[in-house]
Amino acid sequence: MSVSRNLLDEALGLENGVWSRGHVVLVEDCVETNGAFVLHHLLKRALVPERTSVVIFVSLAYPFFHYDRILRKLFHYQNKGVGILLPSIYHEGAINDMAAQLGMFEEYMGCNLMAQKDSNRFVFLDMLKLECPGEDGNNITEGGLIGLYGKIQRAVEVNSLPECNRGFITIMIDDVSLLDVAAHGSVDYVLDFLHYCRTLTSELDCSLFMLNHEDIYSSMAGPRLISQLEYLADIVIKAEPLATGLATDVHGQIRCS
Repeated sequence: MSVSRNLLDEALGLENGVWSRGHVVLVEDCVETNGAFVLHHLLKRALVPERTSVVIFVSLAYPFFHYDRILRKLFHYQNKGVGILLPSIYHEGAINDMAAQLGMFEEYMGCNLMAQKDSNRFVFLDMLKLECPGEDGNNITEGGLIGLYGKIQRAVEVNSLPECNRGFITIMIDDVSLLDVAAHGSVDYVLDFLHYCRTLTSELDCSLFMLNHEDIYSSMAGPRLISQLEYLADIVIKAEPLATGLATDVHGQIRCS
């Protein structure tokens, strides 16, 4: 079943709501223009009910319920134009019943991350407290970025099994800059980790989406990390402020390369 396209889909070059398999996509933003909305949009597109796709979400910035609220809001805003309102004060069963009565139950469930998690279509890796070993290298195989990569690899391999009957597999990282923080500023650790993640896209035919805040790095290593990230990516999306300043309803622009 085809997915209706909007202006953001066209700007991002999405065909039927997705890119082709095996792509690495980097979203870069700055303090003036937050690019998280692109990640939220891609997450919603990846979890449409018509597909059997799976998202492996590496969360370094926010807890699960933050993204669950964002996706539900996207459903509410999307349907305001047709007079549909599902108040968040209703309990879960009431919202499900109302969505079903409106003939939009499947669409609502696509924006319900708890339901997607229960059906194993949304694998959430809570890495808010991720910390890599110090310079002494103690327990380097038990945690940090090596441990995180192991979790991602296992999730991709399990969902790639024929008996799982899964379609498109997407890995999403919500804040690459926090990987740098967790690695105590070691760009080499971060780049090694991301290179390993990139190999999964070619070996297991999945895609990788990353969000990076490019203007927050204070060290001289920042430009090197950014340039290497752009080298790894097949598609780079930049969220930038308007050259003329802020407008009433437009706060920035996106540019793909």
